[in-house]
This record gives sequence, C-alpha cells and structure tokens, in this order.
Amino acid sequence: MKQPSFSDLLRSPTMLLAFGFGSGLAPRAPGTFGTLAAVPIWLLLQPLAPALYLAVVVAAALLGFYLCEAASKKLGVHDHSGIVWDEMVGYWLTMFMAPSGWIWALYGFALFRLFDIAKPQPIGWADRRVPGGVGIMLDDILAAVYAAVVLQLTALFIG
Repeated sequence: MKQPSFSDLLRSPTMLLAFGFGSGLAPRAPGTFGTLAAVPIWLLLQPLAPALYLAVVVAAALLGFYLCEAASKKLGVHDHSGIVWDEMVGYWLTMFMAPSGWIWALYGFALFRLFDIAKPQPIGWADRRVPGGVGIMLDDILAAVYAAVVLQLTALFIG
C-alpha cells in the first residue's frame, strides 16, 4: 500500500491523528519524526498536575488503540510505519513527572527512541505477537515505561 498524501490525511481526522498531524509522512525515520512532533505537545502538558497529566496520557493511549487499529485497517498494513500516534503517546508517557528543561526533554526523547528501536523483551514479544491497535500501541507503551524508569533514576541520582 502506498503512503497516503497529506491531502488524504486532512480529509480524515482519524488518519491525521494516527499519522501524528503529518509527521508520519516523513520519508525516513517517521517514528522519530512522530516522537519529535510530540515534544511541543509535551511542553503544553508539562505544567498540568500529575493526575491530570496522567489522565490525558491514558485518554490519548485509549484513543490510540482505536486510531491505530482504524488506520491500520484502512491502509491494509499492520503497524504501517507512518502510524506514529503510538510514538507520541510513548514520549508523553516517558516524560510523565520528568524534570523540566530542554536537556531532560532531549534525554527523554533519546531514551524513548532507544527502547522503541532496540525493543528489549518483553517489548519485542509484544511488537511481534499482539495484534491490532492494542499491539501497535503496546510496544511503545512498554518502551516508554523502560525509558521513564531510566529517566527518573537519572533524575534521582543527578538531583
């Protein structure tokens, strides 16, 4: 299946969100571009109280199960590389209660991309075995948990 055009995405709110507002159309490393698109939204989320921040991220993840499933079916490809809503949610989860500042934003970005690409277990298992929108989202949620733990431990020991 060919990559949808940006005009195709604009016609469908589901596809527009699944493709990270168009960031998933990047010809190379769409997952990285999708994660990059999540950073400005994180800047808007960061001042929220932790409970509200987490509620927004959980809602985005639940929405992601639907978006990723619908986009995958429309494209006829499980986990099409342009579907990047999962990367966006993964970054927001990684950054839950992260210290503020660009160094931490970049560190969280690098950690999330590292775990999302390397897929240590059980991330790799989830990526290969869990079908549908849940499977598309789950490997990124697990990568985010790994990245968040490393980020929080770093923050704890660096101060």
